[in-house]
Order: sequence, then C-alpha cells, then structure tokens
Amino acid sequence: MDYPKKIRAWWRNLFRKRRFNMLNATDNSEEWHMHLSPASILAALVAFVLMLFILTLTLMAYTPVLEFLPGYRTEADRSRESLVQNILRLDSMERMMNDMMTYNENIALIMEGRTPVARTLAGSDSARTSKMLVMPSREDSLLRAQMEGDGEYALRGRAGSRRQVREAMELVTPAEGIITEGFDIGEGRFGVRIAAAAGDRITAIDNGTVIQSLWTPDNGCIIVVQHPGNLVSVYKNLSQSLVAAGQAVRSGEQIGYNAQTGPDEARLFEFELWNNGKPVDPEGYIVF
Repeated sequence: MDYPKKIRAWWRNLFRKRRFNMLNATDNSEEWHMHLSPASILAALVAFVLMLFILTLTLMAYTPVLEFLPGYRTEADRSRESLVQNILRLDSMERMMNDMMTYNENIALIMEGRTPVARTLAGSDSARTSKMLVMPSREDSLLRAQMEGDGEYALRGRAGSRRQVREAMELVTPAEGIITEGFDIGEGRFGVRIAAAAGDRITAIDNGTVIQSLWTPDNGCIIVVQHPGNLVSVYKNLSQSLVAAGQAVRSGEQIGYNAQTGPDEARLFEFELWNNGKPVDPEGYIVF
C-alpha cells in the first residue's frame, strides 16, 4: 500500500472546501451558502475553546463569582477566621512584651532608688504606649522607710539581722574556706573567690537542675545550676565535675572538687549567684 499517497490525499481533503447551502423548501431555490473545510472547522473549534477559557478566567479573577460557589465560600471564611486569630495572637504577644519591658524597667528603677513608672496603652488600639508616673502611696513610703532604715528588715541593717535573713533562706555554703575577694561589679567580679583546701568538695547551695557542665582553659571545670525562684549558681575553677547537664541535684549534694593548687589565686574557687538574670552578692544570701 502506498501510504505517502494516502497521507497526501488526506491532507488535501483536510483543506478542501465544501459547500454548505440553504434551500427553499417550496421551490428548492438556494437562499444561503458557505464554503467550509475540515481544517477551518477545527480552527474555529479551538478558537472557541480558547475564548471560553479566557472568559472564565477573567470572571474568576475580576468578579465575585467564586463567592457563589458552595465550597469556596466556606474555605474563604475559614481563611479569614485564621487570619483574625493570628492577628489576635500577635497583639497578645505584643502586650506581653510591653508588660515584660515595664517590669524590667521598674525593677531597674527600684534598684536605683527611683520612682517606678506604669506603662499604659493609648486610647486607640495601637502598639504605642505612654508612660505615667506612679505616685507613691502611704504604704509605699512606709515600706521604703522600713527597708532603708535600721529596722529588722533593713537592707543596710546590722550584721546580725542580715545573718538571720540569710539563714532563713536555707542556702548551703558551696565550699568551706575564706573569702579572699568579694563581690564588685565595678571591677568585673560577679561573685566571690574562696580559698579552700585543694581537692575539697564543692556542694550545691540548693535543690536545682544542672544546665551546664563544661571545661574551659581559663576557668577549668564550670558548673551552672538552675534553682527555684529564677536563682542560678555558678561554680568555677573545679578540677572535676561530678554532674552532667540536665541532672537534678539536692541541697548540699557534692557536685565537684576544688582545683586550688598552692598560692595561685587565679585557681581559687569562684562562686557566682545570679537572680533574674542579674549578678547579686552571694554574701547577701549565704553565710560563708
């Protein structure tokens, strides 16, 4: 069979025009006619489908016709509710951050002996805040006088009263020895140095969880323990650590050994105490 001839014949028939006419039923006279080919019919069909696709796409993109579809409206409402919930969460997180900033600022002002401020939201629902001074009340003035005076709970009271307050906290001495250097932030000392016997036992000051146990060239073995009440104790210059990160320790439990060797003060046992992320004087909490 001669397939090339059949293909050429089929191709010619595809573009060969046919006559379509309309006759009058009474006298069979021709009223209308048109010449069409299979190729032109196929092209018209493709153009019609393309125009229908463009028209549908335009209606979906620039008209609210999708709102009338049963499933689409439910999905749109669900997306809108999710967006509103996310906005509310962001607003709540922003308010919490503002409260935390106000708390930290007030703590810093109180430590400096100044009057704290209260951060209040503006009348409109915005993230901008305004500050208003808190007028000291009679109770606040009495508390200040009691803490700053010479009473039983005074911050600068007698050594005996401070000793009673420290003993009431039930914190254990980390090592038996003599304090050679005290707490002084101005000189970069965030804790105290204790001259203890070489290889002496180092104990935890309170119940807590070990959050770090590592070794450094400058400070030897270092142990960091998290205690209740946002209290963190740091033990430096140890020859050996007996605990690991994540381990729970009890008050008075041995956690390591002292690494003091001779008169070298660089290897003296160092103890730091941090409260709410700030270094504090360990002698105000522990009786050494």
